[in-house]
Amino acid sequence: QVSIRDASAQRAADYLPLEPGCRVLDACAAPGGKTAHMLERCDVQMDALDIDEQRLASVDNLLQRLKLEAKLIHGSITETDSWWQGELYDRILLDAPCSATGVIRRNPDIKWHRVPEDVEAVVKTQALAMDSAWSLLKPGGYLLYATCSVLPVENQQQIQRFLDQHNDAECITLKADNVVDTGLGLQFLPESGSGDGFFYSLLKKQ
Repeated sequence: QVSIRDASAQRAADYLPLEPGCRVLDACAAPGGKTAHMLERCDVQMDALDIDEQRLASVDNLLQRLKLEAKLIHGSITETDSWWQGELYDRILLDAPCSATGVIRRNPDIKWHRVPEDVEAVVKTQALAMDSAWSLLKPGGYLLYATCSVLPVENQQQIQRFLDQHNDAECITLKADNVVDTGLGLQFLPESGSGDGFFYSLLKKQ
């Protein structure tokens, strides 16, 4: 009957404007918390995509337990030829691979495990994922970009790069109390008694 989600992570279902019947892609779905939350919020057609087959099984387990339905797809958002059937999506959630610096309060060893080269590599992956996801989105549709990172290079700088390269993209203002507004998205910080560090930016396709 219950699922536990971090206070910042569950904002995804708030910020992606869902409508009954719309086609939604959760582009990096595992372990499935955001997938389930969106389905609980609205009666949508959900495709849950993940590159890791074992982690995709955890999405399946969660949805079965909560009695929710989605189409599970094993594949990568950067390699759409292997799974995409050609029908565009109304909404896309891209919870992108990231440095995970936003979960540092619960995983303090991140400070020792991360090196600059790790961040450089993940920034390139994020850019590829955003460009690929954008090509699957209908005109007038929305893409919500999210990371559990607090690093500008993965967040507002990534959004600025995207806007510079896609003249059909508009950044939509998001609102929340006591959150850093970067001008290109909201930055939640990892604070004691609160949620993880998370970044959200909502993009509309013109």
